Amino acid sequence: MRDSGGVPVVTDLWRTLRDPDRAPWVRPLASAVIPGTGQLLGARERGALYLVAEAFLLTRVLALNAEGRRERDRYRELALVVARAQFGGASGDTVFEYFEQMGRFVESGPFDTDPGPALVPPTDERSYNGQIWALARRTYFTDPDVSPPPDAPEYQRALAFYTSRAIGPGFQWSWRNAGLEQDLYRQTIRESDEAFRQASQALGLLLANHLLSAVDAAITERLARRGRAIRLQTGLVQPSRWDDHLAFSAALSISF
Repeated sequence: MRDSGGVPVVTDLWRTLRDPDRAPWVRPLASAVIPGTGQLLGARERGALYLVAEAFLLTRVLALNAEGRRERDRYRELALVVARAQFGGASGDTVFEYFEQMGRFVESGPFDTDPGPALVPPTDERSYNGQIWALARRTYFTDPDVSPPPDAPEYQRALAFYTSRAIGPGFQWSWRNAGLEQDLYRQTIRESDEAFRQASQALGLLLANHLLSAVDAAITERLARRGRAIRLQTGLVQPSRWDDHLAFSAALSISF
């Protein structure tokens, strides 16, 4: 009676994976999941190279993503405690475009310059909101320097454009008298972006390693099966190393 432990199960699985009859589909699938395993199951040493590349690239993806998140937390914290502190900003999380604009403009500017019920956008184009209102005027007014009556359709369209894009009271900012902090903020954003960009590149290489290993294993097994048939017909018993080189070269050309 078979032992109930896990050793016989592992042994049977290993025999199944090493079975030459199953190799044409088992080994490419194994290499697609864990690069290099299909080659190692066929006793091909280059499988170790795929495994090493997998470990290196996976470690790099994780490290770069962690660095990107760390730098992202730094610039959001700077925005919250320096640029937004005087406005009572309570949350550091919103869309990335908001943080990007904080690096470009010294201040957001007020959302409404009229203390009354009417909405009157700012006209100081040095601020973000002032730039948005200027863009709305250039888009909808016949003459951006001449404002139509507030009830005119073009004025209402411009106001709707401004309202949908301007920074509201809950997210205003100002870097006035904090130029060094804004410079650090910009640098931290760049470092975060660069880390995430490199992580994406490393992830692409990681996926390419899976694909290359799987294609390599598939071509290798196909050539090996053909080689075994030829050796049976000719009486040769030694496999050709040329098959391995040919399979690897074909996998490279298909994958890239």
